[in-house]
Amino acid sequence: MTGDAAMNIAFCYESVLPARGGCETYISDLSRRLIADGHEVHLYACRWDENALPQGMVFHKLAPVAGVRFLRPWRFGQQVIDAMRLHRHDVTVGFDKTWGQDVLYPQGGLHAASADYNLKKNRNPIARSFARLVKLFDLAHWSFLRLERKQYLGAYRPNIIVNSFMVRDHFQHYYAVSSQDLHVVRSAIDPGRFLEHDRLKRRQAYREQHGLEPSDSVALFAAMNYRLKGLDPLLRAVKWMVDDPEYKEKAASFRLVVAGNPKFGRYERQAKRLGIADKIRFVGHQPEIRNAYFGADFLVHPTFYDPCSLVVLEALACGLPVVTTQNNGASELMTPPQEGYVVENPHDASELGSSMGKLLDSAKRSQASQAARKTAMQWTFEHHYQELLNVFREAVRRKQAA
Repeated sequence: MTGDAAMNIAFCYESVLPARGGCETYISDLSRRLIADGHEVHLYACRWDENALPQGMVFHKLAPVAGVRFLRPWRFGQQVIDAMRLHRHDVTVGFDKTWGQDVLYPQGGLHAASADYNLKKNRNPIARSFARLVKLFDLAHWSFLRLERKQYLGAYRPNIIVNSFMVRDHFQHYYAVSSQDLHVVRSAIDPGRFLEHDRLKRRQAYREQHGLEPSDSVALFAAMNYRLKGLDPLLRAVKWMVDDPEYKEKAASFRLVVAGNPKFGRYERQAKRLGIADKIRFVGHQPEIRNAYFGADFLVHPTFYDPCSLVVLEALACGLPVVTTQNNGASELMTPPQEGYVVENPHDASELGSSMGKLLDSAKRSQASQAARKTAMQWTFEHHYQELLNVFREAVRRKQAA
């Protein structure tokens, strides 16, 4: 294979149900684009939604993975190795805890880094130290660290795609991976999923559905893992903001929409204890996330760890200013305060609260919204796709030269 010749490409991921979002939606979008370009795409998985995946995709059914959590990735990874031996592909791609593929694209970053960043969820230093001690006895933690070393430090060195400089630095810090094996390819979204021809109608309907007034300043928090993405410190920051004299008047019409995980009882109780229950709308799972973006005025995502948050990319593409943290690789795309703000510590209620408070100003929001759209347009799915093809072609050349 040379130049722009069509490739036979194999993806492996345990479950590909695009309705769940994240990497599963990404695999669907990427496969559809590759097939439209004339490439042959295979999928090795235990389950998938064929109706949500492009026609022409070739499926390879693997047995469902059972057993204890810390052994399941090993069993799936071995199934992939065994099944791929029966077929010939130009390039093979793994997206999670698999090994032996030509290209590894860990969209969730490194487990070693994630484990360290996860400790920061604990605001109390004593609780953080206790969590670190508990981690020493976590079999899954040690199993995943060992698997990670097999992935990246084994005899067969893959081409590694990372979606931010933050993750690239983690590879070099934790495993001393050579820069020549690392390719920074920013995450991207398919803009076709966020068409805006009926935005005002959707905005009005969404606000009416959730008791939001047209004049309300609405922040959106969207996540499944509320703790890791910083909902606890966010609620504390909302309390700080509505009590602060500088923002108190404008905060009177502020509302925070919490979307994603339907299990939000703990945080609902926290909002009541803080005296801000009237400021929060817990809406749970959103089958059409576009409506939530269109109904909001800005996104707040005070995450403790995100290699490159898709929710931030989606918000920018929808013209929403963003408040996030330096623990998010997607923050590298921003130039604060143009598109919003990047805070250093999610637990700093004054820093997070004042960042949100500045976006209560409609004129400031309007300027940031225009900047957000401009930033999103500078890095499109097509840019991402072309850089990805370059990595795939390099992997093919390396395989042929071996």
